Amino acid sequence: MKFGLLGFPKVGKTSLFNILTGAGVAVGRYGSGASESHIGVAKVVDPRVDRLARMFRPKKTTYAQFDFLDVQGVQKGESKESVSLKDMRNVDAIAHVVRAFRDEAIPHAEGAINPKRDIETMNTELLLADLDVAQRRLERLQLNLRKMKNKEDELELPIIQRCLEALERERPIRDLDLKPEDLKRIRGFAFLTAKPLLLIVNLDEKDASRVGTVAEDHSLSDWVGRPKAALCAISAKVEEEIARLDPQDARAFLDDLGLQEPARDRVIQAGFRLLGLVQFLTAGEDECRGWAIPAGTRAPQAAGAIHSDIERGFIRAEVVAFEDLMTAGSLPAAREKALLRSEGRDYVVQDGDVINFRFNV
Repeated sequence: MKFGLLGFPKVGKTSLFNILTGAGVAVGRYGSGASESHIGVAKVVDPRVDRLARMFRPKKTTYAQFDFLDVQGVQKGESKESVSLKDMRNVDAIAHVVRAFRDEAIPHAEGAINPKRDIETMNTELLLADLDVAQRRLERLQLNLRKMKNKEDELELPIIQRCLEALERERPIRDLDLKPEDLKRIRGFAFLTAKPLLLIVNLDEKDASRVGTVAEDHSLSDWVGRPKAALCAISAKVEEEIARLDPQDARAFLDDLGLQEPARDRVIQAGFRLLGLVQFLTAGEDECRGWAIPAGTRAPQAAGAIHSDIERGFIRAEVVAFEDLMTAGSLPAAREKALLRSEGRDYVVQDGDVINFRFNV
């Protein structure tokens, strides 16, 4: 899964990228005019993987991961020409970093600090970018159908028309109740407003302890509960410092701020909830590993997350719930207690399942 970090200039986007990925990309206070993008990997640190590693003592321990793309800040009014927005079309979800911190040395282009205004402005930029794509596609479809009837074009036409009508009413495509087959037909256009949206509000250092009340503090309650949207908060300045500390000192710093977990974990967990992901686990002498998949995934498709050959040659899945395995103390003990079971093609993988796939190709 890939998230694209999006934002206006000087909102703390690259600082968050460094927190999430440990990349150490230089942060220019005033911007250098550079347009290059950065891609980094954020590990989904799961204590269950660590506990499996203590049980199996594998050669390798691997966490599930998210990819994060950090692009140049978007300039207001440049949605059609923006290279940053073009890059965003290749991600699975958008993480919009919104400025709520004050710093006289970094003036805001709009003057006063107002996260609600900036969210609405960025939403407009995304709507305009999608509107351009939808209009051009509609014109192409109508031209094609005038020349020759084509069933696929005929099926796509009402979907594009519906998307265009929503965009013209300033409504994002993600708000439409489109069927899976409809979404599949328009997937190739990678509409920005169809992608799940994670709003990340970057707070003042003095407000770092108020991450839990960001919706009320900044009049963003109307974003809570929206379809395919989520809201979380960080204080990048202070949490970038925490990310550099050893675990013991970091924990003490977080306790002083009244935070249960660091920014990286909060953002990743918010991303998991937004995308509706769960994790299954694999364990053995070679490797213990976590795998992120959409909730509702059946066993063969979960196997495909490991390798397409395993999905193609799927025979069965040997499954034990993580807590049952921990209680039993080992796989042989779980088998003796009938906690290890065999599941077929229709089995829906659950969060925390420890699975060994049997396959033949």
